[in-house]
Amino acid sequence: MTANPTLAQLRHYAVRRSIGRPTGMLEAIHALGYVQADPIRAPARAQDLILRHRVRGYRAGDLERAYPTLPIEEDDFVNYGFLSRELQSLLHPRTGREHIEQVAPGVTDRVLEFVAANGPTHPRDLVAAFGRQSVTNYWGGSSDAASHALDALRFQGKLRVARRDNGIKVFELATSATIEGAMLPVEERARRVLRALIHLYAPVAAPAVVMLTYFLGKVVTPEVQDLARALVKSPDTDEYTTAKIDGMTYTWPRNEEVAGDAPEKVRFLAPFDPIAWDRARFEHFHGWAYRFEAYTPVAKRLRGYYALPLLWRERIIGWANVSVAGGELKTDLGFIGERPATKAFARELDAEIERMRTFLGVVPASIVEP
Repeated sequence: MTANPTLAQLRHYAVRRSIGRPTGMLEAIHALGYVQADPIRAPARAQDLILRHRVRGYRAGDLERAYPTLPIEEDDFVNYGFLSRELQSLLHPRTGREHIEQVAPGVTDRVLEFVAANGPTHPRDLVAAFGRQSVTNYWGGSSDAASHALDALRFQGKLRVARRDNGIKVFELATSATIEGAMLPVEERARRVLRALIHLYAPVAAPAVVMLTYFLGKVVTPEVQDLARALVKSPDTDEYTTAKIDGMTYTWPRNEEVAGDAPEKVRFLAPFDPIAWDRARFEHFHGWAYRFEAYTPVAKRLRGYYALPLLWRERIIGWANVSVAGGELKTDLGFIGERPATKAFARELDAEIERMRTFLGVVPASIVEP
């Protein structure tokens, strides 16, 4: 990309570098480094909605089914999600945080001993062994102490998620991969973590860079966070390029090129897709503000409970609320400005709805055998 791109060139670059030719699941996760997870299923979980554009033949739930066989980890990064082991190793060793400290003294030690002795452990196994106790969780609500201790040990790198049983995490002792980051000098860890952030969200608007380095404070040691902040203030000119457009400063990997035009496709994106995550960039690129409204009171929602940004070519021009009712896919669309009236858009919109139907495993009632 040129050193002084136009807004249109930067927008094209953002889409093309994030969504290229679909690959295998492991290749897609390694290319991203991190896939944000979310438990809401409307119509599918965020991790599935993100991967369906990047993995050949992807179906909702494929990641959870394949996870036990893949060299990836569930862990905290920008938020909770799925990480390549290379990236995850850079986040350890790390200390606890507020909600971990609320676990009663000695509980985590007993839980760790139990997992070491018994192997993969479901939270109900601990309830059976230790009884049920409650603690105040990170969000101020009540959680089971055993489950809380399992997640605390996972955050500290002592346990890992082995698999999920009906969506519930099953834990086992962590592999040595989680401590490989400790072998690197702290300066190199910081540099690599920052590189992963910028690679994932490039071109990153300055407000998002500040937010991302703030989030690092939750998942790495203070030394790594401080060094990452210093790198942001004075980017390594051999590694990153910065440019200011309309008063907004962007950062992206130096000399990175993407080939081809933006595909003539309609895509329904996850609210946390890398293309849509940077809200400051979203508004600058597309001319309107998108907000995630699942936790907004119904009367105050503008787009919908789980509105999916609607990408047409390289512009996000509206949103889609997608649901399944009575075995039928329901799609409610909204647009900023006029809905495109071209045959190409109509054709590609139908194609995306059909892809969503296949992804969710919804069979149209018209072809269901009586």
